[in-house]
Amino acid sequence: MSHLGIDLGTSGLRALLVGDGGVPIGAAERPYEVSNPQPGWSEQDPATWVAALDGAIEDLRAAHPEFAALSGIGVAGHMHGATLLDADGAVIRPCILWNDTRAHAEAAALDAAPDVRGLSGNIVFPGFTAPKLLWVEAHEPENFARTARVLLPAAYLNFHLTGGAVADMSDSAGTSWLDTGARDWSDRLLAAGHMRRDQMPALVEGSEPAGTLRPDLAARWGLTGEVTVAGGAGDNAAAACGIGALGEGQGFVSLGTSGVLLAARDGYAPAPETAVHTFCHAVPGRWYQMGVMLSATDSLNWLARVTGSTPAELTATLGELQAPGRERFLPYLSGERTPHNDAAIRGSFTGLGTDTTRDAMTRAVLEGVAFGLRDSFEALRATGASPERLFAIGGGTRSRYWLELIATVLGVPLALPAGGEFGAALGAARLGLCAATGAAPETVMTPPETGREIAPLPGMTAAMEDGYAAFRATYPAIRGIQ
Repeated sequence: MSHLGIDLGTSGLRALLVGDGGVPIGAAERPYEVSNPQPGWSEQDPATWVAALDGAIEDLRAAHPEFAALSGIGVAGHMHGATLLDADGAVIRPCILWNDTRAHAEAAALDAAPDVRGLSGNIVFPGFTAPKLLWVEAHEPENFARTARVLLPAAYLNFHLTGGAVADMSDSAGTSWLDTGARDWSDRLLAAGHMRRDQMPALVEGSEPAGTLRPDLAARWGLTGEVTVAGGAGDNAAAACGIGALGEGQGFVSLGTSGVLLAARDGYAPAPETAVHTFCHAVPGRWYQMGVMLSATDSLNWLARVTGSTPAELTATLGELQAPGRERFLPYLSGERTPHNDAAIRGSFTGLGTDTTRDAMTRAVLEGVAFGLRDSFEALRATGASPERLFAIGGGTRSRYWLELIATVLGVPLALPAGGEFGAALGAARLGLCAATGAAPETVMTPPETGREIAPLPGMTAAMEDGYAAFRATYPAIRGIQ
C-alpha cells in the first residue's frame, strides 16, 4: 500500500508519496501566487489549490505505479486562513491568509474580551481566523451573511477530497474559536467572534479518519480501493510529525519564509502573555508551543533583491562566524508575532557607515533573524519548555554560517536530518498512514537519523550575548516611530 502527504504551502503545493514503512517513493510540486490587493492584505483563490493538487497527482500517477495502491491521504496546510463557503459549498471570496494583517483592530478588541485568552490559550493575533471574520462582518456584510461554513486551507482540501467539512485539532487551535485545552469548539469563543458552532467543521484528531476519498476523484485518479483521508494538521504540527517531535523535550527550528521555534509538550500549559502559540498537536493527548517570527529567510531574500544578488551569493563570502559588528538589523519586515505581537512594526538597519560592506549587512541580517529566534526561545523557556537539542529544517539551513550563528545564540546544538524527506509533507503522509491502518502515531512518527550536528561555538558566546542585549534595546526605540 502507499500513502500520500499533501503540503499546502503559501507559495505552492507539494505532494509526497510514501510506502507502507513511510519510506518516500516520489514527490511532485506545483507553484501558485499570493494576491496582495492592498498593503497588508494577503489572499488566495482556493481554486488554485485544487488545480495545483490535480497537477501534482497527475505527475505522481505518471511517474510511480505505486500510486495505484493508495490507501491513505493526509493534508497539511498553512494555518489561520479563512475560506468562506455558502450553503451550497461554493467559495464566497478569496481566502484571507495567515500573513494578512487587515484585522489588527478586530484582533485587539477580541483579545481584550473576557475569557478569550483563557479559553483559547493564546493572544488573538491579527493573522488568526476569528478576527478575519469580524473584519468581513464589518466591511463585507453581504459575504458575512452568506457564510454557512468557515474552513481553514487544509480543511478546505479535506472538503474537496471527501465532500465533508472536517478539520483537525492542531489547525483549529489557531482560529481563536477552539478551547485548546478541551480540544473542542468553544461556544463562548464563537459568540465573542459572532460565529456559531454550525458554521464550524466537525473535529477529529489529525491521525484519525476524516472521511474517504470521493468516488469521482478515485475514478479520475485510477484508484479502485477505498482511500482514507486523515484529519491532517496545520503545517507546523505536520512538520513536527515529520521530524518525530511528539513528546516533551523534542522540537525544531524552521528557517523558512517565517521562522518557527517549536517545542512538543506532553501537557497543556498555555502562557499567552509571552506571545508564544499554544496549540493542540496533530496526535491525541499532546500539545505543542512555538514562537513565530514573520520574516526569517524573507529577510535574507529581501537583502538579496535590493543588492541584486542571490541569498547563496550573500552568504558564500562570509567566512568564519564573527562577533556582531556595528551594523544592526531588526527583521520586522512584515510586523512581528513572538514576543511583540506588533503588526505595525517594520524593520530597520542601524549603524550603517560609508565603510559598511555587503558582507557586513548580510551578517547583520542573519544576526537579526537569529536574535529574533532567541526572543522566541526565551518566551518558550518562560512556559517551562526546555529543549536541549533542536532539529533544524527549512531553506535557511543551507548556510552553515547561519546555523553556527543560531546554535551559538540559542546555546543548543542543531541537528540536521540525514534524509532528504522530513517536515510537513512527510508528517501529513504519516498521518494518512495512521488513519488508514490504525497504527499508533508513536510507532510511525519517529525522528530521522542525524546527518550532522552544529554545536554552539563557546568562544563566541559572550559576543553573541552582548549582541542580543543590543538588539533587545533597539526595539522600543523604533516602535515609537511607527
